[in-house]
Order: sequence, then structure tokens, then C-alpha cells
Amino acid sequence: MLKSFIVFSRYFLFWIIFFFLERLIFLIYFSERISYLGTKEIISTFLHALRIDFSMAAYISAIPAIFYVILLFLPSVKFPKIIAKSYVLFFVVIFSTIAISNLNLYREWGSKINFRALDMAISSPKEAIASTSSSPVILMSSILFAYMICSVYISSKVILYKIADHTKSLGIRLAISFLVISTLFLALRGGWQLTPINQSMAYFSNEPVLNHAAVNTEWNLIQDVINNKYGNDNPYKYYTRNEAKKIVSGLFSKPSEQTVKILKSERPNIVLIVLESFTAELVGSLGGEKGVTPNLDKLAAEGILFEQIYAAAGRTDKGITATISGFPSQAIRSIMKQNSKQEKLPAIAQELAMNSYSTSFYYGGESEFFNMKSYILSHGYQTLVDKHSFASKDMNSKWGTYDEKVFSKQMTDMDSVKQPFFSTILTLTNHEPFELPAKEHFKGDNIENKFRSTTFYTDSCLGAYLKEARQKPWYKNTLFVILADHSHRLPANLTEYDPKRYRIPLLFFGDMIKPEFKGTRISKTGNQTDLVATLLNQVNIDPVRYSWSKDLLNPGTRSFGFFNWDNGFGFATEDQIVSFDNVGKNIILRKNPPNAKIDNELVEYGKAYMQEVFQQYLDF
Repeated sequence: MLKSFIVFSRYFLFWIIFFFLERLIFLIYFSERISYLGTKEIISTFLHALRIDFSMAAYISAIPAIFYVILLFLPSVKFPKIIAKSYVLFFVVIFSTIAISNLNLYREWGSKINFRALDMAISSPKEAIASTSSSPVILMSSILFAYMICSVYISSKVILYKIADHTKSLGIRLAISFLVISTLFLALRGGWQLTPINQSMAYFSNEPVLNHAAVNTEWNLIQDVINNKYGNDNPYKYYTRNEAKKIVSGLFSKPSEQTVKILKSERPNIVLIVLESFTAELVGSLGGEKGVTPNLDKLAAEGILFEQIYAAAGRTDKGITATISGFPSQAIRSIMKQNSKQEKLPAIAQELAMNSYSTSFYYGGESEFFNMKSYILSHGYQTLVDKHSFASKDMNSKWGTYDEKVFSKQMTDMDSVKQPFFSTILTLTNHEPFELPAKEHFKGDNIENKFRSTTFYTDSCLGAYLKEARQKPWYKNTLFVILADHSHRLPANLTEYDPKRYRIPLLFFGDMIKPEFKGTRISKTGNQTDLVATLLNQVNIDPVRYSWSKDLLNPGTRSFGFFNWDNGFGFATEDQIVSFDNVGKNIILRKNPPNAKIDNELVEYGKAYMQEVFQQYLDF
């Protein structure tokens, strides 16, 4: 009996070794992020990973175990070893590819490969490839090849491709079967405890990258796919529904004060310019690096600059719905992808179209990306211009056409559009792989300078566009609103929970602004979602449908910002900023020294905010 169980155990052991090597590669690849930690804490990652590794190994071993048990009772059946070896090889290739792809994804998103990444790869493969073009291909391919070869070699030494002796008594065979099945069951659910295994069982450190390393990559992917495709529970449930609503309503209580009116007219043309990946870290007027955005900095001195604005999240699909519909990010989900839900959101373009505005949306890329076309056309935009509207010779970027072409086309089209108009431009050049139609402004092949150069390029396109716009008859009656869809980890390689990764510019500019407000800087902490209420109040349209948006120009609204990533959120005020890990259930970053009262209050706000956002998403 012992020998029979050893055959099964060695098969199981191979997968534990396989996951050990995968984790070792992950920690070596991100060694810079953990270099300050002690050896003991890093080694602890492997120990805390065992339960989920066991669970994943049990999933893989389930089918072989079933055949193993069946063949114990069918001595005349000969099972070809080639099938068993092919099964192992299949998962080695698939899991190795997932593991190495995860390295680049984690570097960019700060989260392990998940449903969102898989969905993007399947539904938008071209865009997914473009997003990963900055990955060191030779290095990644070498690591993948070495990992596969090493795993295949180890499997040949560890796994015994044979069935136990059939001459054993029926009682022993039954005992072996029970032992194999019960062991698998325990491994699958992580033990006898009441709660089945989950991510938090691998968490042990205050350093998120160690916790993420401890969570089995393949197990995490399977669970995330199941939760996103079939799960309908709120993973951010901290309070009763009434308690969460009460906390959130306090944040968005209607002020008694009147908003400050900054515009000369209540029916101006409005051009909303959404800049791809524009981080405050590269905007000099916001305290970032000097010389990267000279045009935006010049405009800031002539317009109204909002200094403390946070993006909803770190991806374009989330940034667009936050900007246009005033609806926050749902962390692990994307409402833009689900027509039945996104169509229930209100939108700025809808409000303006109902008030006799001509509406249009300009994007130089594939508008079907992440279901954006469906969202745009169902939310009040009468005209959509995307890559199909440009000549094939202009399709010289992996994402589509360069920003200068998009700005130019929108400029020309506005000459013949009925006023007042509301036109949105979404840029794309400042996106990986950071390609340019001209010479780089910042020298060097490093990814940081490539990002600086594309930021500089888009800024120059913005400057040229507004310079030409000044000559147009519609310019004097136009308000320009400039903000980013999201920030970026570059140039400082920020973690996914660092507030700097979410801080973005927001600028109101144009002759429509009253002279006394030009050059104003607004220090109130706010969100990308706040644009809707702020803008609609200026044109005398009630923003009552936008419960997640507050007027940044009303002195009575609360000063705060909220952002989230796949499994955590941040909450910012003028006194403190905290980042909270939803899996570990703890604060993982504070901007200022700890203050128990303030910190706990912000965490309470963030929990209620996240819970209620996701519940509303589920209820749509």
C-alpha cells in the first residue's frame, strides 16, 4: 500500500517543485523591490505559499488520480504512458507561459495575471500585444525556455509513470483509493478549517510583493476567472447596506453653499481632452519633473488648475467611465465590458445632447477595444471618429494613428459642426510601447526616457492644437477641459498602491473663463469622477443623476479622493492618504506619519465607498 501511495505522492511532489521554481523566478525578477528585506522574511514566502500550492497541485492531479483509482480495479487495462506524459507536458507548457507572462503584467499592473488580462488577450489581442511591447522579449523568452526545459527534466526524475501492483487485495486497493481521494480533497480546500482556502491564507507580510508571490499564480487566475464569470457576490462587504450607504451619503452630502461660476456663458462649446497616461509626476506645474510638459504648464498659468486630483484606477476603460459617467472603478470588474450594465450609466454627452449640443468622440485607435465603441455610442455621442476614419498611411503606430493626426482632424471637423458642441478627444501615443513619429526628445533606450518622450510629444501636440484653435471663430466661445485617463507607474516605477500612481492633472482653459479666475489653482482633493458635477453645474444642468460626483468649485463639498486597484483601495484627504489591502485587511502605505483616529476614519470611508460602488455595479 505504501509503495502505491508513493507513486501518487511523487506526481504531486513534482507540481510543488514546479511552483517553487516559478515563485523563485518571480522573486528574483522583482528582487529590487524586496532587496531591503531580510532573508528570513523572503524565505517565509515559500512556506506560506504551500497551502495554495497544494490546492493547485490537487486540481492538476485530480484527473490522473481518477484514472489511477479506476485502473487499480481494472488489471487487464493497459494505460499508455505517453498519455500521462503528454498531460504533464501540456500543463508544464501552459503554466510556464502563464508564469512568465505574469512577470511583465505584474510589472505594469501591480497585480498577478487575472480575468481582466485574459479577457483583454482574447478580445483584443492586438492591443494586448502592443501593451506588452516594452517587455524584454529575449530575456522573457530565455526564462520561459529554461523554465520549461528544467521542469520537463525534473518531471522525468520525480514522476513514476506506472500503476500499482494489481495483485494486492481488494481491501488494500480500496484503502489506497480512499487515501488518494481524501488527500486530494483536503489539499483542494486547504485543510479541515471551516473556511475554504482563499488568497488571504497566503498573506503574511507588510510587503505586498511577498504576499503576491506567495499566492499561486495559476490558482489565482482560475479563482479570478470563476469569480468574474460566475460570481455575483460583493467581495468588499464590510458593513450592512444601510451602514455603507450612510457613510457614503455623508461624503457626498449636498452643500448649502452655491458653486462658484467661472464661465462667461452657460452654453459654451466644450472640448474634453483626455490624455493617455499623463501622470502628475511629469507635470512641472504640479510639482513633477520640469521640462516634460512645457505646454500644459504654460496653459496652467492661464487657466484653472486642480492640483490634487486622483484617477479612478489605472486603466483607460475605467478612466473613461469615471470621466464621462462619473462612476468609480469597480476594481476587479470593468462595467464598460458589460452592455447590460454600462448602458444604465448616465453620461455628460447625454446631458449635453439633450440640451441641444452637437456631440462627438475622437480616438485614433480601435474603438472596439474593451467595448468602448458600444459605451460611446450608447451614451449620447452622435459622432464617433476612430482609426477607420484615417488613411491607412497614418496607421503607423501599434495602437493606431498618432495624436497629431487626431487633433488635426477634430480641429477641421469643428469648423462645420453646429454650435454649441461637446467634443471629446482621447489620445493614445503616450502608451506602451511608447512609439514616436519623430525623434525622441529624451535620449536613451531606457523605458523611462521613452515614456518621457511620448509624454513630451503629446504635450507638444496639445500645444500646437490650442495654438491653431486660437485662430478659429469658435475658440472664444469654447471651454477646454484637459485631464488624464489615468496615471502611470513610470518614470519612478511606482507600486500599484502608491498614491502618486493615481495623481493626474485636471485643467480648465480658454477664453470662456472669466478673467478674474485665470491662473487660479484649486487645492481641494478630488477625483476624476468629480468632473461631471463640476462641469454640469457650470452650464446649469442638474447633476443629480451622478451620485458619485461632487462639484470641485463649490466651497461646501468635501475634500477627498478615492482610487483602487484589483484588490485594494486608497483614500486621500488634505491631512492623510492611506492605501488599504483588501486581502490582507491592513493599511500598506501612509503618506504622513500614523494617526490612529485619522487613519481609521479614512479606512472606514474607503471600505464603505468600495462596498457601495461594487454593490451598485451588481445591482445594475
